[in-house]
Amino acid sequence: MNATDACDTHIHFYDERYPSAPNAVLHPPDATTDDYRAVQTELDLERVVVVQSTTYGLDNSCQLDAMAAFGDRARGVVVVDDSLNSSELRRLTTLGVRGARFHMLPGGAVPWEMLETVAAKIAPFGWHIQLQCNGRELAARQDQLAALPTEIVIDHIGRYMPPVPTDDDNFTALLQLVEAGHAWVKLSAPYESSTEPIHNDDGAETNHADVLPLIDVLVERVADRLLWASNWPHPAQSPAPSSGTLRTQLEQWLPTDDLRYQVLVTNPDRLYFC
Repeated sequence: MNATDACDTHIHFYDERYPSAPNAVLHPPDATTDDYRAVQTELDLERVVVVQSTTYGLDNSCQLDAMAAFGDRARGVVVVDDSLNSSELRRLTTLGVRGARFHMLPGGAVPWEMLETVAAKIAPFGWHIQLQCNGRELAARQDQLAALPTEIVIDHIGRYMPPVPTDDDNFTALLQLVEAGHAWVKLSAPYESSTEPIHNDDGAETNHADVLPLIDVLVERVADRLLWASNWPHPAQSPAPSSGTLRTQLEQWLPTDDLRYQVLVTNPDRLYFC
């Protein structure tokens, strides 16, 4: 894998100089572009997708300013509501934004009721909807999501809280959305749903065994619609996974060079950099 092509598709930046949203539930310490460049070096990554944090609500300036430091090697996913206009969409697209985030958990800034309106506004610009919710809602939301005029990127292996068996209706809904060519899934942050703790040691490959069956099915059936992400700087995780643990997990989940190239290079090319 060429390190200059590999892409981390989900990170956040934090900076106390930017005001937090009134309803923010996370207030992590500063995480800077210099901090992240060290992670890129450790993991042989160069391209990155910067995702708006719930900490800043509808004010995307912290993430946009950080994106600019990476130039054309960065893309962005922002949080916008139904007041978004075409002029602002054009501006954000020029800056490298490619998606609108819907975080349907505590701290999220935009409700389900705005999903269709926002999707209709961003569709002409080639943006996607990035969705994070409890994956146990996906079966009930499947028809709504399938009807959107945009593609959907589903965060964190579906974020089933707690993990579901592979024959669960909510995992079937995820597979059907992806196999229909309407959705992508991020292989990221298994700690967001796993009932098992993070272990930064030689046994890291056994981390989050309750999520591994879901990953194995996704890799077997829809590798061409998967993305990998570090979720750096792992807000609210103590301890956070080390770069060594992330590398071990990546190599376990995607055990061949061809799979790693597809998920870290080819698939991000299609979604973010084309």
